[in-house]
Amino acid sequence: MASTTAATQTALPGEAGATAPGVLPRAIAASSIGNATEWFDYGIYAYGVAYISRALFPGSAQEATLFALATFAISFLVRPFGGIFWGPLGDRLGRKTVLALTILLMSGSTFCIGLIPSYESIGIWATLLLITLRLLQGFSTGGEYGGAATFMAEYAPDDKRGFCGSFLEFGTLGGFSLGALLMLGFSYGLGEQAMHDWGWRLPFLVAAPLGFVGLYLRSRMEETPVFQEIESRDANEQEVRGEFRDLVFTYWKPVLTLGGLVIALNVVNYTLLSYMPTYFSTELGLSTDEALLVPIIGMLFMMVFVPLAGALSDKIGRKPMWWFSLVGLFVMAIPLYHLMATSLMGAIIGFALMGLLYVPQLATISATFPAMFPTQVRFAGFAIAYNISTSLFGGTAPAINDWLVATTGSAMVPAYLMMGSCVIGAFALIFVVETAGHSLRGTEIPGTDASLMELRDLTYDEYAEAHGRGK
Repeated sequence: MASTTAATQTALPGEAGATAPGVLPRAIAASSIGNATEWFDYGIYAYGVAYISRALFPGSAQEATLFALATFAISFLVRPFGGIFWGPLGDRLGRKTVLALTILLMSGSTFCIGLIPSYESIGIWATLLLITLRLLQGFSTGGEYGGAATFMAEYAPDDKRGFCGSFLEFGTLGGFSLGALLMLGFSYGLGEQAMHDWGWRLPFLVAAPLGFVGLYLRSRMEETPVFQEIESRDANEQEVRGEFRDLVFTYWKPVLTLGGLVIALNVVNYTLLSYMPTYFSTELGLSTDEALLVPIIGMLFMMVFVPLAGALSDKIGRKPMWWFSLVGLFVMAIPLYHLMATSLMGAIIGFALMGLLYVPQLATISATFPAMFPTQVRFAGFAIAYNISTSLFGGTAPAINDWLVATTGSAMVPAYLMMGSCVIGAFALIFVVETAGHSLRGTEIPGTDASLMELRDLTYDEYAEAHGRGK
């Protein structure tokens, strides 16, 4: 019989942690490639916006750039609809099926952006095609991240879920950095004129092989053992209406709690990764090249510590990692912004230190958030709560920062917004159940007394019989 304590729980046949050799690395790769593809698109778009705006939008250079940035933000508006659509499907049909569809839509849309004829050739249709593809990207992303994190969490051993899940965020930083470096590399290699004419398209075309690799990896994986278990017991959700009812009336607390954590997570995330190049050049006076290189250096620095932070969370818990990050960012935001304003080296050091304080949040997303919901509503609960909060407070963070800096005249506004978001995140964290080391199996919220009782009642023989087809 499975033990009632996470520390002594025995790995049962088919359970995460008892998988065949080589399966776990493939699950990590299959999950991470989608996240890397998503952020690869963000990287090439953010660092190529000057070329994209000239090629696909009308008006002056300033007007075209404004339109291009607004189009970038459009994808965030449809992410909640993607979460509402893909989440329940993932809980009814399985994680694998949905993830195969989302990575095709996501990578295919990015690839097609590189094929859009110029505004000079087809006029306003170029702009409309870009907007359509950005909407498709946002819609697919609404299911991609929640599904990939759920897939990863349900495959990972209970005592290594933080370490395994951290590779999704390694993919976040790696994908963004690769996209940014490719755009900068082509810019240096081809020259300004060639980039405006056709060179900006090349990084977008790289999305196709990334998508095919991700599809191949995911097609070779079986459904997660945790999902197979409740499916064999007919405990998975059978209709969308019933799942939404459960989320609203039964699991409203983790939905709101996750939303509060995501406010802290994504205000910091999109300020650091998306807004800082603009901030460095317009507010701190760095050159364009310096403003673009500082975040890349910082992200590469953060990548070193993401797996280490994930592994540490398996030993000390997720909540201590989040408390350290939230309190650290609240206390150090203003001093680090002052440091970044001193010089190029100050900007590099300040950004790196701020990124290091953020890493404990980033590294533990994929271990913390899926564990806030039981298996039958995990995909939908995560996807809907995460994407609504991201749409409202993540994708809007760069624009809000820019507007408030211009309105108030204070270069410290981004620091104040970070501090405010950390207060919201800290309040939400009070209500989070610690789930490090706890199983994700079953139909109760992991880490709760109800979950431990359910696992105790599920005997070894019952579990083996449920997974007999996998022997």
